[in-house]
Amino acid sequence: MRSENVLEMQGICKAFPGVKALQNVDFALRKGEIHALMGENGAGKSTLVKVMTGVYEKDAGHIAIEGKPVHFKSPQEAQNSGIGTVYQEITLCPNLTVAENMFIGRGRYAFVQWKQMNARATKLLQSLGIPVRPTQELASCSLAVQQMIAIARAIDMDCKILILDEPTSSLDEDEVNKLFALMRELKSRGVGIIFITHFLDQVYEISDRITVLRNGELIGEYEASSLPQFELISKMMGKALSDVATIKKHEPPATGQRVAVYEAAALSSDAGVRPFDFSIQKGEVNGFIGLLGSGRSESARAIFAADKPTGGDIKMNGTSVKIRAPLHAMKQGIGYLPEDRKGDGIIAELSVRDNIILALQVMKGFFKPFSRKQAEAFSNQFIQSLNIKTPSANTPIKALSGGNQQKVILARWLLTKPEYLILDEPTRGIDIGTKVEIQKLVLKLAEDGVSVTFISSEIEEMLRTCSRLIVMKDRQIVGELSGMNLTQSDVMHVIAGGGV
Repeated sequence: MRSENVLEMQGICKAFPGVKALQNVDFALRKGEIHALMGENGAGKSTLVKVMTGVYEKDAGHIAIEGKPVHFKSPQEAQNSGIGTVYQEITLCPNLTVAENMFIGRGRYAFVQWKQMNARATKLLQSLGIPVRPTQELASCSLAVQQMIAIARAIDMDCKILILDEPTSSLDEDEVNKLFALMRELKSRGVGIIFITHFLDQVYEISDRITVLRNGELIGEYEASSLPQFELISKMMGKALSDVATIKKHEPPATGQRVAVYEAAALSSDAGVRPFDFSIQKGEVNGFIGLLGSGRSESARAIFAADKPTGGDIKMNGTSVKIRAPLHAMKQGIGYLPEDRKGDGIIAELSVRDNIILALQVMKGFFKPFSRKQAEAFSNQFIQSLNIKTPSANTPIKALSGGNQQKVILARWLLTKPEYLILDEPTRGIDIGTKVEIQKLVLKLAEDGVSVTFISSEIEEMLRTCSRLIVMKDRQIVGELSGMNLTQSDVMHVIAGGGV
């Protein structure tokens, strides 16, 4: 083991019935480095971390921490050896104070000697630059601060290795910057950090090295500065990126041939969206873009009436219509994939089949249920056409990966044959391959005449997919970009308050 390595894993193998999850994987983490662990869903990242942290026992291979061989039989043993893990879903207790969350489960000390506990928490929080009081209830803290508190808890337990699993998926740009500042501080103290994310720009902003896994095998370990982003994607996907690089935006028909599928004048909602005008042409892909909190999602929800409309006149194909509830929008041929996949999208306990037919069943009426044969035909059609990876149509959707859950929700709306489809963060938190599949699907829908409003936090994705961007700030439209003005610099210039 090299002296600078705080963690070294060699020849790691792990198999489940019918699946080789890891095959002779090597991984090394240096002291004081941020190391990105990359791969598509199913590449083996989670399995490697679970072997690393004692959740799974390895079938073969060796693990050493600071040169000493270890064999963890539980997460507690890994934690006692200096491995801290902060998961995407924060596992703290919102009804307890910050200090209580930092020391919960660590003996009676935290619950009896309150003054000492709060003083110790204050010292640690201040040393890490976390702007919160130890007596403050966790629920009152932002998601970013909660992430930092989870990290502080790990650090206080003599953490040598910190694993961050999708820590930025729910954070805005300012919160990400604060989290990265904390990560750099920990790096300067010699902590080795394993960073797992789907945000490629963040990988290159914060990481020193990158390890890529694919189909349970090690593809390679690289210095971040010497691995171009397209090469990283190619290594993750296992194929040349010609198909990714050549994705072309579908341009809507020329001006004389345009048909406005949806038009709104002075549309507003009870979510605080200021009155705005909006239209989309047949076969157009446009998008709302802006910083988190700009009102882009609220505008999409206003169009679908997911938030209660408070004003506005709406036309579908030139005819005035009333859309006061989601069912009205659905019956007008509008579909909506929500930003919060877990909270507003999937019905976790229902099967893939039932999730796919849900919207069409709502439109038909629950007193007129589809036959089992019809439901099977509908679900099997989209499982095949969208390449949804599931053991069967009867599998609970909660058992699927995030990318496949997203495909199921897309199938739900495609089954209704919408004229106009709103996709809010359809590629968030899913692997690169599935992102490309969804982008291609969007452009194919546009070619077939479906109008699509596409929303993403990734500017590059928006520029690659949309032919027109509506720029938002402070819950109002501040500009519109198309043609030669569709550049990242133009988007940022408009958000900052400049013109086009």
